[in-house]
Amino acid sequence: MESIRKIRCAFQRDGKSIRQIAREFHLARNTVKKVLRGEATEFLYARAAQPLPKLEAYEDALLARLRADADLPKRERRTAMVLFEELQRAGFAGGYDSVRRYVQKWRRRKAGEGTAPAFIPQLFDPGDAYQFDWSHEWVELGGVVVKVKVAHFRLCHSRMPYCVAYHRESLEMVLDAHVRAFAFFGGSCRRGIYDNLKTVVTKILQGKARVFHRRFLQLATHYLVDPVACTPAAGWEKGQVESQVSFLRQRLFTPRLQFTDLAALNQWLQDRCHTLAAGHPHPDMPERTVADVFAEEQSRLLAVRAPFDAYKETPVRVSSTCLVAYETNHYSVEAVAVGQTPMLRAYADRLVIEHDGVVLGEHAREFGRHQIRYNPWHYLPVLLRKPGALRNGAPFRDWELPAPLLAMRQALGTHDDGDRQFVGILGGIATYGLDAVCAACAEALTTGTASRDVVLNLLSRTHDEPAVSPAEPPAHLPVLTTLPQANCRRYDDLLSGGCYVA
Repeated sequence: MESIRKIRCAFQRDGKSIRQIAREFHLARNTVKKVLRGEATEFLYARAAQPLPKLEAYEDALLARLRADADLPKRERRTAMVLFEELQRAGFAGGYDSVRRYVQKWRRRKAGEGTAPAFIPQLFDPGDAYQFDWSHEWVELGGVVVKVKVAHFRLCHSRMPYCVAYHRESLEMVLDAHVRAFAFFGGSCRRGIYDNLKTVVTKILQGKARVFHRRFLQLATHYLVDPVACTPAAGWEKGQVESQVSFLRQRLFTPRLQFTDLAALNQWLQDRCHTLAAGHPHPDMPERTVADVFAEEQSRLLAVRAPFDAYKETPVRVSSTCLVAYETNHYSVEAVAVGQTPMLRAYADRLVIEHDGVVLGEHAREFGRHQIRYNPWHYLPVLLRKPGALRNGAPFRDWELPAPLLAMRQALGTHDDGDRQFVGILGGIATYGLDAVCAACAEALTTGTASRDVVLNLLSRTHDEPAVSPAEPPAHLPVLTTLPQANCRRYDDLLSGGCYVA
């Protein structure tokens, strides 16, 4: 382009001849004539045919493989390296770069044959729908780098975002995320748009027909939501939340977040959602923020009733060691439930074991593997029968007892039967209550008499049962004219054949 400009300026402006221009610019006169006679501002060279000295003999085999892969899903297509290795086994002696360039050009040309994808912009009424999706993010919790699963919600009309992090993305997490999101939004929408998650959709039927998870349908019924599942591999059907995932990853999770625990992280995420909504213009109404549009949409949301009880229920078997298993971890329950099959309710952060409406145990949920959570009080009935287990029993290794009980245990440690005496004191809790037993232990230690008998004596004196009032005689019985008296002479008189004379 620079040479063309110089040639034309020298000929038309400076009046130089073709011979002089060719001599000064070291060009052929035919080249100078071509520039002066044409109107082109640049000359491009395009090779008519690309020589393939080594690949040409294998071009048909390579094309056959490429055409066969074109009909397969993208993840099942062979890479250029795999195709190169297959040609090598067939005798190809050329380099990998020639195969890679050929594959790239062929696939680029193949992709250009079809029409570019076109989409129709969508418009949602206030309170009409929300979209849901998961993302995986890396954060630092308590000094440990972990991957958390973040549940994303987005109101389709106001574009209001909400996200909450979990250690899993199982069913109970999905349920808990909805409870939190609807509480955050102040209501639910008429429709919810989802992927075909296994925790949401159990079977994909023809068209848009789906069989939804039974427990998820209970949540949808509670909040009056009609769930809608997208077409498989059609993420654009919920493009708003897909865009939100990448946006929040850059704005919230970069650089890597550091928090003490998951609760602190979720509180920060909730606050940041409010901040982002207040500072970002609405894409369809640039003069207003997302928070402004959301404030109007809230009145159109469906009112939230009592929060849904977000748990997944499964039967478990109580072992002889008073433990139930869930996700490779074990949790203790009341000793009376050994051998029974109660129901375990798994929440996002805790587990509750029930049987016939009675709670047998409740624990904070473990997300590691092969962990055991004990509640020493569950083993108290067994301990009363086997007091020797107090010394080496696993549930009692780090037992956090109230201060008076701990002091009493230490004081009884010098006795030969100290464990047995302390277990006897613990047995009084079922009758008198923990507070009363602690008070009796504190009083016994004050007097310097650490003994089971002293503690139980103090409990019996201060917690005697109230006197029973005399029973009134039933109304249908005749009234006694002579009240009975405790007199042994009456029995002697009966034995002698006489009668009692008052």
